[in-house]
Amino acid sequence: MNAELVDSIAVLRERLVANRRTGATIGLVPTTGALHEGHARLIKLARQECESVTVSVFVNPLQFDRKDDLQRYPRALDADLEVCRRLGVDLVFAPSAAEMYPTPPHCTVDVGSLADHLCGQYRPGHFRGVATVVLKLLQIVQPSRAYFGEKDAQQLTIIRRLVADFDVPVQIVGVPTVREPDGLALSSRNRLLGSAERQSALALYRALVEAGRQISAGVTDVETIRSQAIARVPQDPSLRLEYLEIVDVDNLQPLQRISGPVLVAGALWVGSTRLIDNLTCSPPPQAG
Repeated sequence: MNAELVDSIAVLRERLVANRRTGATIGLVPTTGALHEGHARLIKLARQECESVTVSVFVNPLQFDRKDDLQRYPRALDADLEVCRRLGVDLVFAPSAAEMYPTPPHCTVDVGSLADHLCGQYRPGHFRGVATVVLKLLQIVQPSRAYFGEKDAQQLTIIRRLVADFDVPVQIVGVPTVREPDGLALSSRNRLLGSAERQSALALYRALVEAGRQISAGVTDVETIRSQAIARVPQDPSLRLEYLEIVDVDNLQPLQRISGPVLVAGALWVGSTRLIDNLTCSPPPQAG
């Protein structure tokens, strides 16, 4: 199938008119490009569930708190188009920053306390930028369903709250994290890693697995769990654990003791590349 490349909001809306007129189910997969198998899983599910599928490819400057990170972020539009064609995407929306933000936006989305911890604590303004661009994309495409990966758990929680709070008529579909056979979560940033760094990057997943093991064993004290998990990250000058936190799955606030399902999330710097990952964990059922 020929995935049509569109870089204009007006043209994209025009292309979707026929779908909307016939009542077709429209699926949106928002991405920042450099598509990998994790994105492919989102697209495949959208293709199964929707009659029309649009993939957006946009490296959103509002969500980057560091200029060097924005400049280094992988861009591979030609390869992305090939992936989209192979998977039967109808439209690929790849606007420029000037198309999305013809003037600097005065109105952005404040996501409140949901951004106080985890990545939000270390990337000021990041989730304001994410929520703003996602709201714009939902307004532009007006999809029936929009698909997001669970690897970005804080982002997914914020987008679900955004849709609920602003009464946006779309179903947000979370799709499980896709991992390499050794457990490393797929990420566009993985292609920035050298071979030795690629092996070192597994430390984050191993730390999360250790936290999950402690929780499954019935340990309830969060600091005990965190210390055991953090100990799985080697003392290596090329590695810097930015955070490893255990938070409530709904409001993303830190906990002291575990009594139900939790999100264990972390961010690890491997050289100059920042990687994130998470696991949702539950304590064992109480007897009786």
